[in-house]
Amino acid sequence: MRLRAAILLSILGLGVWSAFAQRGLRSFLDEEDNPAPMPADANERTEFVFARLRYPSKRNGYWGRGGGSWATDYPKADRQFLQGVRRLTRIHSRSVEEVVNLDTDDVYNFPWIYATEVGRWDLNERQSKRLREYLLKGGFVMTDDFHGTFEWGVFMESVERTFPDRPVVELENKEEIFHVLYDLSQRQQVPGIQMFFTGRVYENDGIEARWRGIFDDKGRVMLGICHNMDLGDAWEWADHPQYPEHYASLAYRVGVNYIIYAMTH
Repeated sequence: MRLRAAILLSILGLGVWSAFAQRGLRSFLDEEDNPAPMPADANERTEFVFARLRYPSKRNGYWGRGGGSWATDYPKADRQFLQGVRRLTRIHSRSVEEVVNLDTDDVYNFPWIYATEVGRWDLNERQSKRLREYLLKGGFVMTDDFHGTFEWGVFMESVERTFPDRPVVELENKEEIFHVLYDLSQRQQVPGIQMFFTGRVYENDGIEARWRGIFDDKGRVMLGICHNMDLGDAWEWADHPQYPEHYASLAYRVGVNYIIYAMTH
């Protein structure tokens, strides 16, 4: 298919940024990839909100179905992942996602943003500039579900417009982002459900999972790049009896770690 006590206290303090943004839910029913029920407490004001980036895709700058990729696995993946965040942590999380884009200043209200299928995104100069400002002001973006050499090249076209002066680097096992809650020294490639049809855990020529990032001047990871893996699919299909539990568990732990890191660094 097309996310300990002192730390948690810090999260509660920093969460005001997200809570400020909860002015009501926006619906994108015509762009949903995998619909999911709207939770009864969807309008609850909380410390943390899962923000999903809505961006124009490479094919003709289209946003929605038939050409857009931002909505892959949306909204089921987001809502199932948030169920996990609520069960596995004490983060006061809203049960439903918020869709944001780089054409308004609304992104500055969300300290953590998830972007999927970024091997097809196509940010223009204005959007790239706002993404740069957002990240340098303390924001965090987690990218996911893009595979192989070609999609990496497309991804980097927008990244280089955003940060022509900052390199993408491999994240070593010792990086704190892998240890803020769960110890993720032993990570593996998390496949999408395409493996049921192809018999492979990888897609395209993306044989090896790569954990990469871009750092700010203080050594903080501000862009977390999950390449050659599909964490969103693992969130989306964690309730499917045939999807392997060990992949789903790792995907949840990675997402939780990235959130806690973003909210405390």
